[in-house]
Amino acid sequence: MIPFNRPAHTGLEDKYVLAALNSAKMSGDGDFARKCEAWFEQEMSVSRAMLTPSCTQSLEMAAILLGIEPGDEVILPSYTFVSTANAFVLRGATAVFVDIDPQTMNIDPQLIEDAITPKTKAIVVVHYAGVACDMNVVMDIASRHGLFVVEDAAQAMGSMQNGKHLGTIGHLGTFSFHETKNYTSGGEGGLLLVNDQKFKDRAEIIREKGTNRRAFFKGQIDKYTWVDIGSSYLPSEVQAAYLWGQIEGYELISKDRLKTWNYFYETLSECAEEIGLTLPPKHEDGLHNAHMFYVKVQNLELRGKFIQHLAERDVLGVFHYVPLHSAPAGLKYGRFHGPDTHTTAESERLVRLPLWYGMTDDERAQVADAVMTFRG
Repeated sequence: MIPFNRPAHTGLEDKYVLAALNSAKMSGDGDFARKCEAWFEQEMSVSRAMLTPSCTQSLEMAAILLGIEPGDEVILPSYTFVSTANAFVLRGATAVFVDIDPQTMNIDPQLIEDAITPKTKAIVVVHYAGVACDMNVVMDIASRHGLFVVEDAAQAMGSMQNGKHLGTIGHLGTFSFHETKNYTSGGEGGLLLVNDQKFKDRAEIIREKGTNRRAFFKGQIDKYTWVDIGSSYLPSEVQAAYLWGQIEGYELISKDRLKTWNYFYETLSECAEEIGLTLPPKHEDGLHNAHMFYVKVQNLELRGKFIQHLAERDVLGVFHYVPLHSAPAGLKYGRFHGPDTHTTAESERLVRLPLWYGMTDDERAQVADAVMTFRG
């Protein structure tokens, strides 16, 4: 069976993980962590990049930094992972779900403004499959209404729009280094980008359990103490060491994944219409990172048949999110603004194909052949 995912491992990571294991410091903010953060700051031209144990915790930090509190509302898509909503619901906010654009599976920017109320504090966009939401429209809306923007770029490391890295355009950006993502810090991990300088100092405090410990280590104060709310948002040095190896293999991993994505697109384009499949758009106007290759069948019933068809040919295809607004917690902590024209219908059509770093030509061909032999 060709699995849906295999965690990226180039071999460059091994020596760094061993060095971290043999070092005198294995907790957070070690040498490898600082090297990783400095690389992201330079590569992405951001004020501050902070490694975290997961994208979930990066989002939780973002909610604290924005001062989210009970009574606030946060606008976001329903078609996303639960962490996107949870981080803000945990602070007492109401999640206001907005329909998606079926072409990108991202929040439809044209529907955001109508969902704004006097209680709205932030807009959270999700760059699904590493494809950009229209950030020009989002930032214009946010600016005119005095709202914060958080980019959930969990799937978008390396993707760009208008010459800017996704995750660097909003006030804050969050990324995931989970084993299913293009780059991993050993199975789990995350990153918070602080794009607005005013959040930088407080972000350091929140990340250090609410203490000014980092200022102490910089020699700025003679002792540190508890000064704000916070939690333990530092990954271990072993995680950072693994990630540094992935950074060294950054271009290698990127080119390999794009090769597979383009192979699927070119091969399946020849027969997609004939077998009733919709392929993801090419997005010539922006750079995507080949995080995911999905196809859409005509309806929920056919999706089950398609997944079964792939499994019978030793290929694991998987569906994705169940829209949050239809979940028990979504009904309790949020609401859907306007009609659900696309979110549920499109979610029931989508199937993700195997795609990972290091797929062989034979594996690519087996996946494509399995898809091309489907007849609904």
